[in-house]
Amino acid sequence: MYVMSEIKFMHTNNIKNTKKGSSTKQAEGHYSEIWLQPVKFIRDPFRGGDNILCLCETLDAKTLKPIATNHRGKACKIFEEKEVMDAETWFGIEQEYTIFDSTGTTPLGWPKNGYPRAQGPYYCSVGTNVAYGRHIAEAHYRACLYAGLTISGINAEVMPGQWEFQCGPCVGIDSGDQMWLARYILNRVAEDFGVVISYAPKPIKGDWNGAGCHTNYSTKAMREEGGFGVIVAAIKKLEKVHDEHMEGYGADNEQRLTGHHETADINTFIYGVANRGASIRIPRQCEIDQKGYFEDRRPAANMDPYIVTSMIAQTTILTPNDCPNYDVDDKKSINTKEITQQIQTISQISQQLLHQLGQ
Repeated sequence: MYVMSEIKFMHTNNIKNTKKGSSTKQAEGHYSEIWLQPVKFIRDPFRGGDNILCLCETLDAKTLKPIATNHRGKACKIFEEKEVMDAETWFGIEQEYTIFDSTGTTPLGWPKNGYPRAQGPYYCSVGTNVAYGRHIAEAHYRACLYAGLTISGINAEVMPGQWEFQCGPCVGIDSGDQMWLARYILNRVAEDFGVVISYAPKPIKGDWNGAGCHTNYSTKAMREEGGFGVIVAAIKKLEKVHDEHMEGYGADNEQRLTGHHETADINTFIYGVANRGASIRIPRQCEIDQKGYFEDRRPAANMDPYIVTSMIAQTTILTPNDCPNYDVDDKKSINTKEITQQIQTISQISQQLLHQLGQ
């Protein structure tokens, strides 16, 4: 969008425009208009100057309600709940993606007729013979920084030609907004390099890692002293609605969540400290500090961030707490105090047995 001067504030309530929804299969030809409601704007990293990129909600022109593919409206209602706002939800999303050649059939760096070396040397790698596509990932990173997005890092992933960027921490609905803008910028950058970006959760079948969108999450209570118990209680709520969350965590996710390649099986729910084969991972540092956040490793790379973030907030904050008060002594969590006590007990028993044998 070209503007005559710098925009510092956009009052979105009264600004609407239309697009030809029939061309995008979002409306019928006989009533083809879709209303656009601006919700966030950022600096345009491609045109520079005072140009902006503007994120819009899509509304039905008759009812002015969100259309079926617009999940932001429902997410907003959840994040605008007083209880959710008071919880101060933070999200940090890890977006994995695969870079393909211009045909969309061969991952970048792969031979045209065959396979590269097995996985191992590619993750966080350095070197032309292992890191395929760094120039694209770096260009995207710099474009996002210029735009003012909260992008916090990039890295090469386990499968060759696969990369990741991290967006956050962001508060509430802004996480979904920033993710969609970052994805748009990535696809625009890919155009300049003549490549195609895939968000498929299992872009290559076989013994290759899939692509996820791990979602790191915390509330104010989790980040404060004693927050570890709050983390475990929230995870227990997620466990009760695992199947419902799986329905909203991305298409074809069953191809990725197999119990292999650093995933838990889609039909099971597992959580643990430092466990990257779990559905939910609690970082070891959070166990040490007894506060922090957790990582939901279930979302697929093609997930809608509005759906995932709002589902997590709704389940962990708005769902009635019908679970017992789970604390750091929960059986599925690793408790260093409990382990120390067990070791001391075993040591005492061993000494008693040795004394008896000596007699």
